[in-house]
Amino acid sequence: MSDDSTQRFNRRTFLKATGAAGAAAAVSGVTAATPGREPGPKKDEILVGVSAGNGDVEAAVTTHVPGNAEVVHTNDNLRYAAVKFPSQVPDKAKQNFIDAITKKDGIKYAERNKTHKALATPNDPRFGDQYAPQQVESPAAWDEVSGFGDSGVTIAVVDTGAQYNHPDLDANYESNPGKDFVDDDSDPYPPDPSSEQHATHVSGCAAAVVDDGTGVAGQGNSSLINGRALGPNGGSTADIADAVEWATDQGADIINMSLGGGGYTSTMKNAVQYAVSNGALPICAAGNNGSSSVSYPAAYSECMAISAVNSNENLASFSQYGDVDLAAPGVDVLSTIPTDSYAKFSGTSMATPVTSGVAGLTLAKWDLDTAGLRNHLKATAKDIGLSSDKQGAGQVNAYNAVTTQPGDGGGGGGGGGDSSTTTQSGSLSSSSDYDDYSYAWQYSGPSQVVVELSGPSDADFDLYVNTGTTAAPTPSSYDYRSYTTNSQESITIDNPDDSTDMQIDVDSYSGSGSYDLTITEKQ
Repeated sequence: MSDDSTQRFNRRTFLKATGAAGAAAAVSGVTAATPGREPGPKKDEILVGVSAGNGDVEAAVTTHVPGNAEVVHTNDNLRYAAVKFPSQVPDKAKQNFIDAITKKDGIKYAERNKTHKALATPNDPRFGDQYAPQQVESPAAWDEVSGFGDSGVTIAVVDTGAQYNHPDLDANYESNPGKDFVDDDSDPYPPDPSSEQHATHVSGCAAAVVDDGTGVAGQGNSSLINGRALGPNGGSTADIADAVEWATDQGADIINMSLGGGGYTSTMKNAVQYAVSNGALPICAAGNNGSSSVSYPAAYSECMAISAVNSNENLASFSQYGDVDLAAPGVDVLSTIPTDSYAKFSGTSMATPVTSGVAGLTLAKWDLDTAGLRNHLKATAKDIGLSSDKQGAGQVNAYNAVTTQPGDGGGGGGGGGDSSTTTQSGSLSSSSDYDDYSYAWQYSGPSQVVVELSGPSDADFDLYVNTGTTAAPTPSSYDYRSYTTNSQESITIDNPDDSTDMQIDVDSYSGSGSYDLTITEKQ
């Protein structure tokens, strides 16, 4: 705890009606899908989140499942179960199930297992010179990094299946190249490479082998792994969330998600939060419909949202914009495709792995955690003259990223300079207890604040934050929230409103115990 925590925290604690505490902690891991479960989109499934402290996930959900439905998949770490209904069951009946089960004790949420699709907009395949690495100055950065990168840095491609033995990828793909969450096996190689080119192209944008005398060059020689979560017709929230969890557990430093659709879901929110909490930075495509808001998962605060620009550094006509973090080349980007070939594709799907590759090259030079990497990429971005809603902090720049000492700032700004960390400890006594805090800012105009909650493993505590107001947040009224099925919560706010003290609510959804609330403010 910092020395000035007493002055900067004003605690207001209230005890609400006492509720029953949760029972038992969950066992970690993903259980195998029921044999015969169809790959790809799963529109007949409902994902049900079970609060920590409420015992076995499958048992907690099965109790409330009607006779015409069944639990077909569980993830005990993210604490959700997939409930499958027969295809002939009308949507109204499924919605009735959602409405009913969310009222049951210990059920945190229920939602459709939505479908996500790869965000490529391919042109007719053709060969040509690359421009993306040159535009983000990766060649200049290679002079500053031994071996054109570091194989100890891992980028996970959560996408379609990738041709990991492509001549221009093979040396950078790990010997165990990944996992297939669509077909539930250990080989992510696409069953029909002609209809699944996306992840192979994405892999090459990030880390096609540099200086191997073959084909094209990625941004650096990071290691690659592939979580096949999309088939030719897209993929489900559950498969993508499981792939994100798997990639994190494999030790991925960066998780590239060139996919989107389906809107906000608690399951995916929990998955990307799990990634960040365990040292993996999700870098995501802003989307390709040209609208003024970014798609999910890019829109989650845990993820970096990437817009696409062309070779003239103008925003691509298809690129979504709004709350983006960075821009990168995404029009006519030449990269690897199955089988042993090359083509130019366009999309924020291409801009995203260009950014992921630069992030990997950055980690080859500097030892940074997820927040540090995110901030450094933004601090060293190049201002290309677009508005902040189109370029974020700027176009990602590899040379600036590897030659600028972390904390020195530069480029497009965002995340450099000093930081201050304060920790406040507390405890909640029941499922209806909460603590409110008012936090006084350390800096004028802070660039970022990270609010983290670490509570007991057998309880479910949630975190809510308000800025720019003196009103305390609540579970029904808040500016920001972190609402997973456990007590490990995190909220990151860039350029927070510091016109008033920040208001924080630590709330027990179920269970009791001690917690630490940590505020990291960056100048």
